[in-house]
Amino acid sequence: MATSRRGLTRDLLPHVSTSVGISDLRIVYQPILDLQRLEVFGYEALARSTDPSFRGPFELFRDAIERNCCGELGRSLRELAIEGCPYMPLFLNIHPQEFDDGWLVRPDDPVFRHEPAVYLEITESVPLSHHAYCKNTLQEVRSKGIRLAVDDLGAGYSNLRYIADLEPEVVKLDRELVADLPENPRLFSLVRSVVGLCVQLGATVVAEGIERESEFDAAREAGAHFGQGFYIARPANPPPTPARVIVADR
Repeated sequence: MATSRRGLTRDLLPHVSTSVGISDLRIVYQPILDLQRLEVFGYEALARSTDPSFRGPFELFRDAIERNCCGELGRSLRELAIEGCPYMPLFLNIHPQEFDDGWLVRPDDPVFRHEPAVYLEITESVPLSHHAYCKNTLQEVRSKGIRLAVDDLGAGYSNLRYIADLEPEVVKLDRELVADLPENPRLFSLVRSVVGLCVQLGATVVAEGIERESEFDAAREAGAHFGQGFYIARPANPPPTPARVIVADR
């Protein structure tokens, strides 16, 4: 069975690459650091390419939707991500269209054979009404052990009902909330309150976009459980190991 799954991906990836006009699609991994233990908790898998036409994952999926291959693209990227990091929890970005296409509930999807935890990241900048429409799909994949992370809290619609309605295991704070934490006491108080609210609702919090030591320290002080950003480690393949994570012992 495992061979047939890999064969499916080998068949899909060239088709998808041709459809969206992008070659050399690959995955890099950015560590998500436990801010108290200073240990890598897991990795976010990110799509990259050396193709000059590649403008980023958002544009890649937009082009795939126009060419009716969004589901195939998502499946291919999940397969690559899991094959490249089989030993740690993974955070995988999911485009809202993938819920509509039905690919996520296929029993042979690679997320269901990854033994460490898998967190599907859905962005907070998409209206809640869309995720409510896809709630049955969310419930089905979560019933099989897949976990949910709400991405970009603090950007886009900034609707705290996401946390109450979707009940994610993880909430990721957008860099807009993290960048000024050291210099803005009112923002610091707000973020600390948001972290407390998330904890009450059963979610742990990742501070995204940490690029300075002062942001790292402020995120820890505000109560964020995990951190992610260039100050900790840049995305890489193979996944950066704990010994290579760029954070001094404190």
